[in-house]
Amino acid sequence: MTTTTTSIGGGGEDRVLATAQQIVKSLNTPKEVREDMLLIFSSFDNRLSNITDLINGEDSKAENDRFEAAEKVIFRWESNSEAHRNSVPWEESPDESGEYLSAVDEILTLMEGLSVRSDNELVDRAENALQIAMTRLEDEFRHILIRNTVPLDSERLYGSIRRVSLSFASNDGEIDEEFESFGEEDRDAGRFHERGGSLGDTDVDLIHPDAVVELKEIAERMIRSGYEKECIQVYSSVRRDALDECLVILGVEKLSIEEVQKIEWKSLDEKMKKWIQAVKIGVRVLLTGERRLCDQIFEGTDETREICFNETAKGCIMQLLNFGQAVAIGRRSPEKLFRILDMYDAMADVLPDLQQMVTDEYVVIEARGVLDELGDAAKGTFAEFENAVQSEASKKPMLSGEIHPLTRYVMNYVRLLVDYSHTLNSLLDTGEEELQRLQGLPNDDLGIESMSPIGHRLLLLISNLESNLEEKSRVYDDGAMQCVFLMNNILYIVQKVKDSEIRKLLGDQWVRKRRGQVRQYATGYLRAAWSKALSCLKDEGIGGSTSNASKMALKERFKNFNANFEEIYRIQTAWKVPDAQLREELRISISEKVIPAYRSFMGRFGSQLESGRHAGKYIKYTADDLEGYVLDLFEGTPGVLHHLRRKST
Repeated sequence: MTTTTTSIGGGGEDRVLATAQQIVKSLNTPKEVREDMLLIFSSFDNRLSNITDLINGEDSKAENDRFEAAEKVIFRWESNSEAHRNSVPWEESPDESGEYLSAVDEILTLMEGLSVRSDNELVDRAENALQIAMTRLEDEFRHILIRNTVPLDSERLYGSIRRVSLSFASNDGEIDEEFESFGEEDRDAGRFHERGGSLGDTDVDLIHPDAVVELKEIAERMIRSGYEKECIQVYSSVRRDALDECLVILGVEKLSIEEVQKIEWKSLDEKMKKWIQAVKIGVRVLLTGERRLCDQIFEGTDETREICFNETAKGCIMQLLNFGQAVAIGRRSPEKLFRILDMYDAMADVLPDLQQMVTDEYVVIEARGVLDELGDAAKGTFAEFENAVQSEASKKPMLSGEIHPLTRYVMNYVRLLVDYSHTLNSLLDTGEEELQRLQGLPNDDLGIESMSPIGHRLLLLISNLESNLEEKSRVYDDGAMQCVFLMNNILYIVQKVKDSEIRKLLGDQWVRKRRGQVRQYATGYLRAAWSKALSCLKDEGIGGSTSNASKMALKERFKNFNANFEEIYRIQTAWKVPDAQLREELRISISEKVIPAYRSFMGRFGSQLESGRHAGKYIKYTADDLEGYVLDLFEGTPGVLHHLRRKST
């Protein structure tokens, strides 16, 4: 049997090709699938082998048409004048910006297909169009960031600040200028130590939320186009400048270590306060906001996101750390301690958040280092204060025997230190030297073993103060004045301890022991001040019984008593006992000792002189007169001897 092959003419071949082409196109399949189908068709009949070239040619034409349309959009934006392009912000013309981004997407899609083709001219055109587009998107990215930055509202972020009064009175005496005396809390003049402060609502927008979507779309195109580096540079540059401006608003200046160390204390104190607030706001608000912003704009690109955040945050963080380091290594003086502790607390508080956000190990190590340096500065400053209290050697006496400026300074200082007990307990330790000194203190069941580190150090500090006061009391020649001086100062210390959290650290036994000391000094005062006057009211040496005592001896006794009493009155009315209760107790003690003795002596011997001539010269006062005069003592008002003389007439 003979097999015949029927030949189809050119028209029939065209119809076969057209039919196959229509079948492939109607399926609307991806390019790769179409190529597989064409390969299958061509294997059925060699007449279908030309269909590949035909359809590829049509695909190439379609791709070229799409590219030219996209290219036209890119060049149309580029050909407009600068004034026209900037007349309407990108984010306010969504149709035009959407068309532009679609054109970029089209070129990127075509370039992915062109990368395996040999049409070099089309590749060059696509790369040129893409480069022009990226230049524009880079500019738009920058402008959107700048235009939509939300100014920092620092007033809204500052919370309440607890104000602890720490006023400085004028320096009275030769006390070292390091010990500008702290005045009492209720004095108007002075300055305050402001501690802490809480932030209000910390969830703030650093960029207007609507613009974040636009920024994200542009960033995606730039990264996809291989312009990731340019995108990072623009973002970190703009946001870094914005953070710098925020620090300026918060009052933080760019200062070198040398400049910081030259600033006088009052100005430095203000800068330290601003730094403390800036650290809290900087980490909890600004950097947290920057972290959230990076997460939104660079979603899905972890490495880019981390680089952008680290590059943006680094300058702000390092500026804050540099100031902290400058303070930490600066000259140590007692007035700086509280502010350094505030800085340490602020840094310790935000460090966990900082470590969680920042992946730049250098920055994290620097932050830990500054925290350690601030801790060392606090410990060193505390030690300096301890040494200064122990060695303060002013010798000028307090004329009225009242509270010494050193006592006021130290106890007000200590009361503030207690607010930092938690921090100081973590920084201070009780070393061998401290243990030896503690063991050398009189052990009156104070429970030293159970005390915290700050309790140990305050116990030693106050013991040093007491020793110093004991030494200062020796500048008084009058033993009674020594006792009044020590009574006033020890009682002041006791009251400051009793009425504050210091009592919990030192214990009730410490308070009871010091109250006992005050009573001992009161007894010492009575002995030193009144023994001589009271000796005039004794029977010994008068020469006989009540009825036949020597008038000459009695006159001498009354005369000597009057002289002693008037001298005491003249001197001790100028002395001052500030505490009303102690003042009253002293007067009662004096009256209980002197008035009964005088009344008894007058009862036994007064009649022998009252009948004689010039009796008023010797019996100048009644017992009631003396009791009234005792009430004038310790008021700090000298020179009232004429009052006594007037009363005796």
